[in-house]
Amino acid sequence: MYETNRRFITHLDLDTFFVSVERLKNSKFVGIPLIVGGLGDRGVVASCSYEARKFGVHSAMPMKLARRLCPHATVVRGDMERYSNYSRQVAEVIRGQVPVMEKASIDEFYLDLTGMDRFFGCSKFVAELKAKVKKETGLPISYALASNKLVSKVGTDDAKPDGQAEIEFGGEKGYLAPKPIERMPGIGQKTSVLLRSMGVRTIKVLSEIPPPMMQTLLGKNGVELSRRANGIDDTPVVPYSEQKSISTEETFGQDTIDISFLRGELVKMTESVAFQLRQQGKLCGCVTVKLRYANFDTVSKQLVIPYTASDDILLAKAQELFHKLYEKRMLVRLLGIRVSHLVHGQQQIDLFDDTVESVRLYQAMDLIRNRYGESAVRRAVSAPLPSVTKTHDAAQLQNMV
Repeated sequence: MYETNRRFITHLDLDTFFVSVERLKNSKFVGIPLIVGGLGDRGVVASCSYEARKFGVHSAMPMKLARRLCPHATVVRGDMERYSNYSRQVAEVIRGQVPVMEKASIDEFYLDLTGMDRFFGCSKFVAELKAKVKKETGLPISYALASNKLVSKVGTDDAKPDGQAEIEFGGEKGYLAPKPIERMPGIGQKTSVLLRSMGVRTIKVLSEIPPPMMQTLLGKNGVELSRRANGIDDTPVVPYSEQKSISTEETFGQDTIDISFLRGELVKMTESVAFQLRQQGKLCGCVTVKLRYANFDTVSKQLVIPYTASDDILLAKAQELFHKLYEKRMLVRLLGIRVSHLVHGQQQIDLFDDTVESVRLYQAMDLIRNRYGESAVRRAVSAPLPSVTKTHDAAQLQNMV
């Protein structure tokens, strides 16, 4: 008898994505320790091969330390444009085969196959989809099939590299039970330290803590962690849409032709949307600039870009679009910017030119913005002269970096 309350959720993850793309470009990289990131010692590791991981190298590690741990590794500078293109190729392959797909990040996808098992087996379908991705893009991909997103994601980690897993309906809690608490999505370093100080080391022990106690410890997040530790996750697969966006625009009180003013406003708006991206843990793959002239003619241009949440990259693209748009030299009534093609991801994955210090600078700037508001830290071109308080904040920022 068909179980109407059962879901079939698949999580797919491209294995060491950046490394795999580099190996498609150069077969000499296959089978050797490979690190992708900034080339200088002050750079950051964006991705590394399993051969390099054996020596303790991992993502977000300072490149200097990675070279020390694995001195014989080959280091290549990342190419976010190429990675973005491959990510879109994979998304198109998957989207053409399934009813509901969520693009969770540049290299992760969730599928809701509920109901498809009535017509043909989900296990066979996903296995064939995995083979199709490999055939059409050349990229290895791992997956896990389960009843919810949480268990399927944990299962994919177990299936890597280039593997597959299936967690039976009803076996979710038992599957998670022996795993260390750090394997549970949603448990960060601070929560891990707190739980381990209480003797909670496995998901099984975590699942046995009464929800009221978890709420006392961690608030609402504690109750949710208790549910998830028991294998319960009702989070839906959100259909992927290229229309998701973050935007801001301003209609000026007086029409203007002041190019310096317009550039300053564009910088301020771009910083704002970039900050919102990072706050939401997202990257964008497209930027659009919009102009409305005094006669109400409205024009816009967009540019598909490598996935990013970097102020510097978005500013360069926004300014490029602005100069292409602003040809009439007429009074401007409105200026706006929109970022779209959003996926989940961390800012530093595309900062191959950045150093550890510059990544920390972004983090420190965002910390001050969270504390004092978005306008607390701006580029000089978009901000008035700083007050004594803001100068003090800037000094604190410099100390933090």
